[in-house]
Amino acid sequence: MALRAVLASKSTFKTRERPRSPVFLPPALFTLCRILQVGAFSRSQPACFPLARYTCRPVVLKAGPAPYHLRSGHARWREGLRDRKCEGAGSLRCHRSAAAGAAGGARPRSRPCPPWASCRTRCAGAPSPALCCVSTRRFGERGVRGGGTRRTGARAADAPPPRGGLFAPVPWRPRASLGHGARLCRPTSRVLPRPPRCGGGGHGPESPDPLMLPFSCSVLSYVAGIGWFLALAFPPLTQRTYMSENAMGSTMVEEQFAGGDRVRGFARDFAAHRRKSGALPVAWLERTMRSVGLEVYTQSFSRKLPFPDETHERYMVSGTNVYGILRAPRAASTESLVLTVPCGPDSTNSQAVGLLLALAAHFRGQIYWAKDIIFLVTEQDLLGTEAWLEAYHDINVTGMQSSPLQGRAGAIQAAVALELSSDVVTSLDVAVEGLNGQLPNLDLLNLFQTFCQKGGLLCTLQGKLQPQDWTSVDGPLQALRTLLLMVLQQASGRPHGPHGLFLRYRVEALTIRGINSFRQYKYDLVAVGKALEGVFRKLNHLLERLHQSFFFYLLPALSRFVSIGLYMPAAGFLLLVLGLKALELWMQLHEAGVGPEEPGGASGPSPPLLPAQSVGLASLVAPLLISQAMGLALYVLPVLGQHVATEHFPVAEAEAVVLTLLAIYAAGLALPHSTQRVVSAQAPDRGWMALKLVALIYLALQLACIALTNFSLGFLLAATMVPAAALTKPCGPRPLYATLLVLTSPAATLLGSLFLWRELREAPLSLADGWQLFLAALAQGVLEHHTYGALLFPLLALGLYPCWLLFWNVLFWK
Repeated sequence: MALRAVLASKSTFKTRERPRSPVFLPPALFTLCRILQVGAFSRSQPACFPLARYTCRPVVLKAGPAPYHLRSGHARWREGLRDRKCEGAGSLRCHRSAAAGAAGGARPRSRPCPPWASCRTRCAGAPSPALCCVSTRRFGERGVRGGGTRRTGARAADAPPPRGGLFAPVPWRPRASLGHGARLCRPTSRVLPRPPRCGGGGHGPESPDPLMLPFSCSVLSYVAGIGWFLALAFPPLTQRTYMSENAMGSTMVEEQFAGGDRVRGFARDFAAHRRKSGALPVAWLERTMRSVGLEVYTQSFSRKLPFPDETHERYMVSGTNVYGILRAPRAASTESLVLTVPCGPDSTNSQAVGLLLALAAHFRGQIYWAKDIIFLVTEQDLLGTEAWLEAYHDINVTGMQSSPLQGRAGAIQAAVALELSSDVVTSLDVAVEGLNGQLPNLDLLNLFQTFCQKGGLLCTLQGKLQPQDWTSVDGPLQALRTLLLMVLQQASGRPHGPHGLFLRYRVEALTIRGINSFRQYKYDLVAVGKALEGVFRKLNHLLERLHQSFFFYLLPALSRFVSIGLYMPAAGFLLLVLGLKALELWMQLHEAGVGPEEPGGASGPSPPLLPAQSVGLASLVAPLLISQAMGLALYVLPVLGQHVATEHFPVAEAEAVVLTLLAIYAAGLALPHSTQRVVSAQAPDRGWMALKLVALIYLALQLACIALTNFSLGFLLAATMVPAAALTKPCGPRPLYATLLVLTSPAATLLGSLFLWRELREAPLSLADGWQLFLAALAQGVLEHHTYGALLFPLLALGLYPCWLLFWNVLFWK
């Protein structure tokens, strides 16, 4: 009853919630907290002073200074006793309380504590509340020890307060110098009142919201990240490409290839034998390669796919690779280069095979080679390339069954993959995106572009021409479209050509595709052969692997690049939003929790203390484990359960895999209803804050690691998931938050990326076509993970999807 009376009275002293234990912030974090005012502290205490949890008991003082809070450590308290000054004199600070702030309208502020003698002089006969501190001797007249034992007299002043103690003396008025109540704070474990539903640290309606500043900083940080990325295509942030290796200059090499008739003859014979046999003409290739002076070997391989590949219509895959080695006459076969041509069941790459054989015959007649050159023709597209690479390096990472190689050359330094479908070309398109977003050394791309310019060949990137005028807006806008296409293709993690599989083995590689469009100027295969001859001759001069130029970059054009030091701030600004929100929740969790105020003036023993309200780990284990279990089911069940699905439903195996993916993904939306049954009922309001804090840290760590290895994927996921992750909470417009979460989920990000990619390709999709392409992309993602080792599918299933489910759980927290 006394407690209700105290709470009902309009006392200027209000019960505030204090953190449970002292928390000492690093100087940098302390300064940031002071600037942002994060933490939802009360007006009686400035931000960034996390103190121990205390409850206050009314104590009678005969006189007291103006309302100030005094924070003292254990050592400083002892020093204050020796000096008989203001608990440490100038080394401590006095903080104005809520009563003084409400009366004077001033914001919380602090000032050094003056010596007690100065305080006593100033307070004696003062006409208004003085700005003074309290004496340790005065405090001892009615004190309470840190352990809770009541004492009187000056001896209580000698008892040190708990570490990080907080004292709040009452205002001193000249007309009433006796009987003023003060609150002496001590540790308590009393049950705390429930904090506000969505945080805020218990601010009253009269208090300004201290979270507006960090919210504004988060918005500015997100806008800065998106703006920084869009500005990467403009000249201030993009740089001209240059050659880092001194031995890679285009001078000092004179191309002599002139076998145009031989190219066309080889191409016609290859096409005829292929039509006759219905597969790769292995015998004809062996015979032709031996006729030009190569050491010829074959390799057979087979692979059973985890489920049928409907895109290429294959399930049990088998084939034969044919390769010939040109031994270097002036070296010991310690290094080698590779020229490869992929031949799929539905590809028409006869001109590329003809050019490969013609170049092999031309190279055989030269004596300046210091590296072995391998001429490789693979069957079944990328599967044949993967089988040959695994056998060459004597490893097996994809479960490929292949025969061992009978002939080997030196360590592969670089490789070039060639795809040509006609006798003439209008341009050559270069593909650089490899498996899991890997990129070749930039010097290799610069070398090929240099020889294309030397021979007058038109070279494109992502099928787009280079901007000619960088001073106007049209040039950077065209570069921005090229940059977005590269980002989308790199984020997919797919090998966009045979070169993408070489990058896994630390072999710098490119894929060159001949384009025959309706342009007026066309080039025959002799010009392409001269460019390839120049590239191989310059690579032959290298004494070590390519290492001086960039391995992490973005390309708005072939003549421009963006280095890692210029594009990483875009991802950093987006991740800063998660950091600010996590810091805010962390401070709120440490502020939430203080016991109810006790009745004043009683000199009897203290009432029994109840267990403190806290957020235990048990309340977070259930949603974490269930969300991870859903991710594991999303990763394992679609492939394992495809046979069961085909037995009970009239669907193909590939369709069963996709439908199982979608079913498990949608079943995760019921996660909140599952976890609420097992989550502890203790501290439900603080529970969602703790869960969101864990989810924010989990998401930030994942996106940071992804952005370091595959910036494009990390940036796309951060640009979509960060706003929803920062805004989600169990109160407010829940349907709006739910819609935002669904639209920014990993699956929705993939669907939106497909529409954007086709729009940039100038081939927009309808909704029906987009959905079919989305289903095909899901099946290809799972298939490429099991076939080539692409990591996009496990990253989404085992990492980002469970993290997204945690935010979904926060939204529907009860």
